[in-house]
Amino acid sequence: MISEEEVKALMLAMKKRYGLDFTNYEVKSLNRGITRLMTKHKMKGMIDLWGKILKDDDFFTSSIDDLLVNLTELFRNPDAWAMIRDEILPTFSKANEIDIWHAGCSTGEEIYTMAIVLEESNMLFKSNMLATDLSQTALDKAKKGVYSKAALKNYLRPFLKFFPDKSLEDYFEFNDTNANIKKRYTRKVTYKRHNLVELKMDKKFDMIFCRNVMIYFDSELKSRILNFLNNCLKDGGYLVLGYYDTMPNESIDIFDVHNNSTRIYKKRLTPIRERYEQESVNS
Repeated sequence: MISEEEVKALMLAMKKRYGLDFTNYEVKSLNRGITRLMTKHKMKGMIDLWGKILKDDDFFTSSIDDLLVNLTELFRNPDAWAMIRDEILPTFSKANEIDIWHAGCSTGEEIYTMAIVLEESNMLFKSNMLATDLSQTALDKAKKGVYSKAALKNYLRPFLKFFPDKSLEDYFEFNDTNANIKKRYTRKVTYKRHNLVELKMDKKFDMIFCRNVMIYFDSELKSRILNFLNNCLKDGGYLVLGYYDTMPNESIDIFDVHNNSTRIYKKRLTPIRERYEQESVNS
């Protein structure tokens, strides 16, 4: 059994050695990831892991995927995507462009779900999508857009719930073993390795997806991340969280709840912008 003190000590050492801050990640999640990593490499104790992680850069890079399990699938939670299509995207119908950030994009299924929804809403052509993740391995897979036919079969049910009259062949090119997302969906996506915990981003977005990422964070880090994401949204922009993500009480005041069941929130307008929009409505 790995103690909480051992986990925290390793995270501090990793932060000093690599500059990646896991110190506010939820300890139980990290404990499971460390156990998974040690079992995979047949390590007898924490001393073996310490030596390997702190001396072998390549091992550390490849270990990130074991420490953090990426949860994603095509059209996951179809009701959320239906609300995005029916209620959120129409608010951008007159916009010249739409900037969207997928923070913690994992292997790309969420990105391409959004690209398909944007196309169906005739908005893909004016959309700019940024896909970021801490794992370079996950990003490389996302950029390729290649998925096994077995994985696509698992995604069929949520896909058909959203598109009952469509086929996956409309969006993917199939071969004997894999399916490739069609190129028109990758052209509007920029892929970038990014550590959300560093709280750095150089632009503002109309929509931010951060789904099933904060389940790994403790309450303090959740609040910091949500304040950061709020600052990265344009006035009136939307934040989409995962079904297992919870909004801390101290963060509720900076967002309006668009729909609680689908975890969609809206950034509150600044007082000046709110007054301006109200005057525009009344004039």
